[in-house]
Amino acid sequence: MLRVRRANICWIVVVFLLAVAKPVVSESVPPTPQSAQTDIRIGTGDLLQIKVFGVPELSEDVRVSGSGDVGMPLIGNLHLGGLTTDEASNLLESKLKEGGFLKNPEVSVFIKEYATQGVSVLGEVQKPGVYQILGPRTLFDVLSLAGGTTTRAGRNVSITHRDRPGEPVTVALSSDAAESVSANVPVMPGDTVVVSKAGVVYVVGDVAKPSGFVMENNERMTVLQAVAMAGGANTTASLDNSRVIRKGSAGIQEIPISLKKILSAKAPDEQLQPGDVLFVPRSAGKSAARRGAEAILQITTGVAVYRR
Repeated sequence: MLRVRRANICWIVVVFLLAVAKPVVSESVPPTPQSAQTDIRIGTGDLLQIKVFGVPELSEDVRVSGSGDVGMPLIGNLHLGGLTTDEASNLLESKLKEGGFLKNPEVSVFIKEYATQGVSVLGEVQKPGVYQILGPRTLFDVLSLAGGTTTRAGRNVSITHRDRPGEPVTVALSSDAAESVSANVPVMPGDTVVVSKAGVVYVVGDVAKPSGFVMENNERMTVLQAVAMAGGANTTASLDNSRVIRKGSAGIQEIPISLKKILSAKAPDEQLQPGDVLFVPRSAGKSAARRGAEAILQITTGVAVYRR
């Protein structure tokens, strides 16, 4: 009997300890939909899910009007456009408390449906267009939806948020994996993403590899650098008859370039500008040397573009 009583007492102690013990909560709690929306601004046409805890009569789904207002029972019209969900919750709570309707109201606001759920991706991407996204995504996700950037893409990406159309944000892309993390900024539904176009210099004519070469961040590029990236001039090239075709506000300009003197350091190495076309004619064909600027510009449409 004594052993049975001791066993019963041990079980009672175990049950008591389990009852008073605090549950262990994991630190890695996934974010709730509400916390994920704290930085998203409410826009016109959005469908809001408003819940007043303990008062289901005041909980409803409302559509934001074109002026940014919503109609709420007891409160009336309230301007929520441009506010975050947390700011809207605080405003509703204060209105319910100031009106004497509830003593300690607890209100939650959730964007149930975005009026503009698409993000516009324009500029130097493979497939420009409007892509539907539900909730916030990252810049790299959005660029992936558009098929990635083209070979002519620059490093700068402009992001215009729908709630701040007059304040575009510029993000600089980088080929460095460590630096690219900071460029992977959030993109919200309704935003517009524009990938800039990098400057391209074309080298065509009697060279080893007629191509276009991207000027990273529109950095400086000289005639010799462009010729070197094109694999150099062929032995049949007419170096003295080379020229740069440049488009400007005044029209097309032809600038004579003596590659022979530049190569022998008897003439300065000229600086090229984005969009310039360096044409190196063939010495054996005088007709090629006399080729017009318009025809030379047409050649650039068929050449490949490479990054340095």
